[in-house]
Amino acid sequence: MSTILKGGPLAASQFGDDFLWGIAMAAQQNEGAYNVDGRGLSIWDVFSRRQGKIKGGGKPYDGCDFYYRYKDDLLLAKALGFTVFRFSISWPRILPDGTGKVNKEGVAFYNKVIDECLKLGMVPYVTLYHWDLPYALEKEGGWTSYRMTRWFTRYATVCGEAFGDRVKNWIVLNEPMGFTSLGYMLGKHAPGKTGMSNFLPAVHNAVLCQADGGRALRDAVPDARIGTTFSCSEIIPYSDRPEDIAAAKRMDVLMNRLFIEPALGRGYPQEDFKFLEKLEIHAKAWKFTERMRFNFDFIGLQNYFPVTIKYSPIIPIIQATEVKGKTRKVPCTAMGWEINGDSFYRLIKKFWMYGSVKEIIISENGAAFKDELVNGEVKDDARIAYFQEYLQALLKAKQEGVNVKGYFAWTLMDNFEWAEGYKARFGLIHVDFATQLRTIKNSGYWFRDFLQKK
Repeated sequence: MSTILKGGPLAASQFGDDFLWGIAMAAQQNEGAYNVDGRGLSIWDVFSRRQGKIKGGGKPYDGCDFYYRYKDDLLLAKALGFTVFRFSISWPRILPDGTGKVNKEGVAFYNKVIDECLKLGMVPYVTLYHWDLPYALEKEGGWTSYRMTRWFTRYATVCGEAFGDRVKNWIVLNEPMGFTSLGYMLGKHAPGKTGMSNFLPAVHNAVLCQADGGRALRDAVPDARIGTTFSCSEIIPYSDRPEDIAAAKRMDVLMNRLFIEPALGRGYPQEDFKFLEKLEIHAKAWKFTERMRFNFDFIGLQNYFPVTIKYSPIIPIIQATEVKGKTRKVPCTAMGWEINGDSFYRLIKKFWMYGSVKEIIISENGAAFKDELVNGEVKDDARIAYFQEYLQALLKAKQEGVNVKGYFAWTLMDNFEWAEGYKARFGLIHVDFATQLRTIKNSGYWFRDFLQKK
């Protein structure tokens, strides 16, 4: 049991009147309508066709039908008490070929979503890139291409000019470590590329794009609040053996430091790792360190679990492997992710200790469990307990002086969860994917009641 839970009863009012309570979702996972109104193909539309890449063979073609049901879904978000709606723009819906001609139907759709948010009194937080790269650009090299910064800057400018009169809160990239490692090194996510020769250029281009994208938005929307998000996990050595501690340090560089430190103007982490030397030489040769920097108004932290690491000589380069939570017999979600509010608290403090971070928003946090709809009800007590534990941890960090300004739960409704397909359910709302019927889970009602408490 987490020691965090000793904090006593929890109420939304403890976080302050100006604290942002939001719900988060992404275009590729929810919208569907993948081939209508001029939208181009994304890398996930194509990747999901490959045999064995998505659990259960699921494809994101229909998602949750948000494209047609957005008014009802926004009403649900409002009914649960959320005042912020975080969603992403589909790059191939705006620019079907990744660059070139703008798709007016795509712009019109997001105008309707934004206007509906404002009509309901919810603040839109818009993510520019949540993993759905136009397939047309992937055929040109995707994130490994030196042209990516030019493509992305154009896309950011188009979005800023189209929506910046009403959207004042922007997130540049969603979890760059996630899409570069899983998509361009391990091959588990779209586009399915592997190896360091793909990973390193993808990392470098993403680092540049998070800064270039910020500058493009600043030019297009001068009064915008601009942030970007990082997936992060506390890295815990399996033992106090020096080799395990060193392995955990290497993993910390990859999972937590690789993208934020360039954004803060520190360049790539200064560690004696060969793969980092390649990045550092590349950055120095092109005098990129200053270009990689951007003065973000906030950073989004997205944490779901800590990672316990031990030394493994058989793993190339990083020489580290994870010791799974189930092996260690600790509480876990349905995906085997360790539940640990104390770790969440320490992670928030770790990022605040950089000193040059102005403001933190928890831009994603949530859990997947094996939900069952029985007699019109989903009793997901484990998810409620998860949120209670993690919110207590967040409150403790805030009370100790960390400038945490918001918490966005992942996610509004069950959806297409990348390589997990439709098998992993994170939503506060249950979705029957055969009928698209929505049913608010008990955790959704818990949030409604929690947010009503003053």
